Amino acid sequence: MRVIPFGKPIIGDEEKGAVQGVLSGTVLVHGPKALDFEREFALLTKAPFAVAVSSCTAAMHLFYFNLGLKKGDEVIVPAQTHTSTAHAVEVMGAKPVFVDADEQTGNIDIDQIEDSITERTRAISVVHFLGMPVDMKRVTAISHKHGIPVLEDCALATGSKLDGIHAGLFGECGCFSFYPVKHITTGEGGMLITKNEMIARQISSKKAFGIDRHHGERALPGVYDVETLGLNYRMSEIQAAIGIEQLKRVEGFLRIRKENYDELAKGLSELDEIDLLDSSHDSFESSYYCLSIILKDKIAGKRASIVSYLKENGIGTSVYYPKPVPHMQYYSAKYGYDQESFPRAARISYSSIALPVGPHLNIDDMQYMVDGVKKALREVM
Repeated sequence: MRVIPFGKPIIGDEEKGAVQGVLSGTVLVHGPKALDFEREFALLTKAPFAVAVSSCTAAMHLFYFNLGLKKGDEVIVPAQTHTSTAHAVEVMGAKPVFVDADEQTGNIDIDQIEDSITERTRAISVVHFLGMPVDMKRVTAISHKHGIPVLEDCALATGSKLDGIHAGLFGECGCFSFYPVKHITTGEGGMLITKNEMIARQISSKKAFGIDRHHGERALPGVYDVETLGLNYRMSEIQAAIGIEQLKRVEGFLRIRKENYDELAKGLSELDEIDLLDSSHDSFESSYYCLSIILKDKIAGKRASIVSYLKENGIGTSVYYPKPVPHMQYYSAKYGYDQESFPRAARISYSSIALPVGPHLNIDDMQYMVDGVKKALREVM
């Protein structure tokens, strides 16, 4: 039986050698690799500034921390996202104000953003869902009209572009994830990109305790001052070394993802029992994180059986995401959301199956999955 894992980090001799090189030296943190990784990621995205951090969540938290978000403030957040998008707001004592999903893309419903703005709104957060870029022209028009900064959650959007501009460069900052199943990995890790030099400098300081000078900048070892309140969200040299090698292959990774996605989508598009979310079109260029099929009403309740059949036949799946965030126990209990709220996000969460298209797979694997989905649908029908 063929085995198709949903995600698999591609780690080769180059990454292993780079890690060994770091371990053979004396610098595991505060070294040149993290700076090199920042420069290389900035080149990939054409970002003026990039700041390496310990995770995408850390990047988002740092942005709000630097913004001075506090109790009583509000941030507009998509209901259809990973809980970390909302947690980064919640941990600051502010309130995430959820907005339903666009049913065609899974992205935030831009038509609802402006209606959700109040005098307490301090930021707008958008997520490029599964790598499909949000229409940032419309979002930034709202942002500029109301003078509200925008954070782009780009956890699944390395390679996503709108009009040739990389995701993360439309708002005040973009936050990326390098978790093992993402487009590139550093084991754990993240990056913040921005066009604003002041934001980059402030967050670079605040990710490392607010210290005024790093190791290489100290005239006398161990002597420094603390200019501001800060945290410990640094990226290690080991993580950065892996990331540098991954970036050398990212264009190939993205090409394979697109080829796999196109082949899988072509085979599944003829099935009447499912819907497919929009991916790239016109000036919108997806990063093709995965392909999510949406089960239509008559079989939506059969998702568990379909996933079980696929698993029995070696096909790994996932769900993006298991519930709309406001349906999660913590947010539902605190803010009183019921399970009927955010119906479009709910349909995606409760009726979808995510299929893999990563570079660990090939075109034959896509055809195997098409056949597997067809057989699974026949089985449950």
